[in-house]
Amino acid sequence: MKISSLITLSGLLATGAVQAQTQSATLYGMIDTGVEAVSNVSGAGTLTRMPSTTGILPSRLGFRGKEDLGGGLSAVYTLEMGFAPDTGASGQGGRLFGRQSTVGFSGDWGAVTLGRQWTMLFWSILDSDIVGPAVYGLGSLDSYIPNSRIDNSLAYKGKFGNVTVGGTYSLGRDTVNAGPSPAGTNCAGESGADTQACREWSALVKYDTASWGAAVAYDSLNGRTPASGTDVVLPAGLTSSAKSDARLMLNGYVKFSDVKLAGGVIRRTNDGSATKPKSDLWYVGASYPLSPAWTIDGTYAKLSYKDIANFDSSLLVVRSLYKMSKRTTLYVQLGGISNDSLANVSVSGGAPGSNPALGDSQTGVMLGMNHAF
Repeated sequence: MKISSLITLSGLLATGAVQAQTQSATLYGMIDTGVEAVSNVSGAGTLTRMPSTTGILPSRLGFRGKEDLGGGLSAVYTLEMGFAPDTGASGQGGRLFGRQSTVGFSGDWGAVTLGRQWTMLFWSILDSDIVGPAVYGLGSLDSYIPNSRIDNSLAYKGKFGNVTVGGTYSLGRDTVNAGPSPAGTNCAGESGADTQACREWSALVKYDTASWGAAVAYDSLNGRTPASGTDVVLPAGLTSSAKSDARLMLNGYVKFSDVKLAGGVIRRTNDGSATKPKSDLWYVGASYPLSPAWTIDGTYAKLSYKDIANFDSSLLVVRSLYKMSKRTTLYVQLGGISNDSLANVSVSGGAPGSNPALGDSQTGVMLGMNHAF
């Protein structure tokens, strides 16, 4: 082989090596499932089942990548699908990448991403919701909290020292109907006839230190006008783009040695409800590691409606987590809910079909396993 050819080949190989060093791709996932027993279902007996959603964190499979474009600028993407381990079905209403599907740019100034992604309500609550999106958690009282994602959206989020700021705007937030999707509201995406239909926006300001933190966020969902008399009824009652469903979040946390205490409140103003337009969802929680492998945590939450009686619900959750390894955790969680006389909220957010009769209390217990890879 000629010397010039060797030089050319060496140059190509060197260029390829440099390019390979400037980009990365990661395959990751989690499988979380178990068996739960929920008492007093429909005023009758106990329901024993394998929930389709989650014990600790929802099951998912994802791909995440980053390419260095030079000058401190990177191209980033995330493709993340949710699935139900009990049946293998796709989550989020049967979407392929229903958890996240984004592409964008990042740098020292933060990141701008486009696609299906989390709203700022999700990012605001991560550190203050001790139990998180567990089968017994805040999602039992408000299904939007663990499912606050939006389609067709533009998002920005950046951290500057201890301060995090962010915002989202969706051109058409929900292209999967309610029923298949836990937080679906039958908004059919972008509309040329009504430029405000199905829009969403959210904003976040968050402050974190080693010992405490606080956040404030706002999330607003617009409705739409039904296209005809045969159009699907909007379950949230947002039958006009002039109506909105908004949540204002205030939360915080403190750490004392190994103990973490946290809490917050979500004020909801829902134009789609004629009888229960305003509510407050209060929650407090605590976490304590008994050993490097064993942690006990829990949450108390209360959903209270304004200017109307007998619809409130209170939820108490206690959970024990045992880490067998860095990636494998066993858990048991206990939940109990107390409903006012006109409420029948289920203690379990694991799957539909577990609601008690009006005014009934309910308990649940779940044993399961979480494995991350």
